[in-house]
Amino acid sequence: MEIDKKIRDGVIKALPEAKLISDREIREKVYDAWAASLATSGYKKIEGIPASGNPGTPEMKTGTQADHLRSVARLSAAIAKEFKDTFPQFNVDMDEVIAGGLCHDLGKPFEFDAAHQERWKSDPRVTGWPSIRHPVYGVHIALSVGLPEKIAHVAGARSMEGENVRRSLVGTIVHYADYTFWRILETAGVLKI
Repeated sequence: MEIDKKIRDGVIKALPEAKLISDREIREKVYDAWAASLATSGYKKIEGIPASGNPGTPEMKTGTQADHLRSVARLSAAIAKEFKDTFPQFNVDMDEVIAGGLCHDLGKPFEFDAAHQERWKSDPRVTGWPSIRHPVYGVHIALSVGLPEKIAHVAGARSMEGENVRRSLVGTIVHYADYTFWRILETAGVLKI
C-alpha cells in the first residue's frame, strides 16, 4: 500500500500516544495503518470521522474519533498497568496494548465513508449493509501494512465479531476499554441522544 505523507503526518499529530510504543517498527506501522485506512475513504484525517461507535449511533457532544482512539489506548494501558502492579505473574506487552488501543478502529474510515454507506443502503441485497464492518476491514488494513497478527487480532476481535473467537489478553483489555468508553459517555450524558 502506498502511504500518503500528508495524511500520515496528520495521523502522527492526531495520535501522540503512539510515541509511547517503544518498538519503533510497530509505532511506524501504526501510523502507516491509519494513513492507509484513511486513504481508502473520503476522510483524510482521523478527526473527520464521525465521533461515534458505529454509523448511525449517537456521536459525542464534544471530541473527535481521535479522542476516542487516544482514550481507549490510555484506558487499556491503565488496565494493564493496574494488573501488572497487582499481580507479579501478569505478563502483557505494553507496546501491544498501546498499539492495539490505537488500532482497534482501523476500519472505521471505510465503514463510515458516506459513499460506501449510500451504496450499501441503496441495495443491501447485493452488498449487505454494511458490506464489511470496521473490525473486519481493520484486520485487512493491519495485515496489509505489516502490523503483527496480534494487533490485527485486536482490531478484529474487540467488537461483536470477537464473540466468535477466543480473544487474546490484549484483545480482551482493549475490548473492555472500548466498551467502557462508550457506556460511560452514554451514562454521563456526553453523547448526542
